[in-house]
Amino acid sequence: MNKLILSFSLLFLTSVIMSQKSLQGEYSFRKMELVSAFNFTPDGKFQFYYSYGASDRSASGTYTIEDNVLKLKSHKEAGKDFKIEKQEKRVGNTRIKVVAENKVLTSGVLCVCQVGDTPHEFRSNQDGVIDTELKTCDNIFVQHSYFPDIYTQIKDKQNANNYFEISPQQSLVEVSFKGIDFVIQGNVLTCLPNYFLPFENIEFTKSD
Repeated sequence: MNKLILSFSLLFLTSVIMSQKSLQGEYSFRKMELVSAFNFTPDGKFQFYYSYGASDRSASGTYTIEDNVLKLKSHKEAGKDFKIEKQEKRVGNTRIKVVAENKVLTSGVLCVCQVGDTPHEFRSNQDGVIDTELKTCDNIFVQHSYFPDIYTQIKDKQNANNYFEISPQQSLVEVSFKGIDFVIQGNVLTCLPNYFLPFENIEFTKSD
């Protein structure tokens, strides 16, 4: 009898430990016209979808749980949303041109030019042109405002060029979740406002 009780106790303890290390089912978050949801499987994998206006995005990958903190590792490699197609040194201000057939992809690109410790922010026009009005800058980072993720660096201090042509990559529609951790509170997943979800009171609730 004692052995039977011990076996059941160990089985129960194992199930509790496993439940703390894995998730299962769908967790959704809705806010006005935004609809998004995760689907987790006990083998440590997740899928994610997101729809907000004209922006439809997705992600898939693996997850781990440390104490009550959920960490996501997307298949997307962060910081690779733009590809440098051309770069050279020209007379005049530092300028970036976003090249794409779809005007939605060329407009709304955010650019941060770092001069010393001071960041300067700019945005592309409808033609995809970003005129920084800066003769020189140390580092240049770009991010699409409709598909925000970790900034892509296109220039560092060792690069003397001041003209860049860049193209948005297919990875724009995916989400890396880099630097975004979720806290598990019962059947709710919460996180702080971030580059992807700039909202207060973010709660992904488990579906029945």
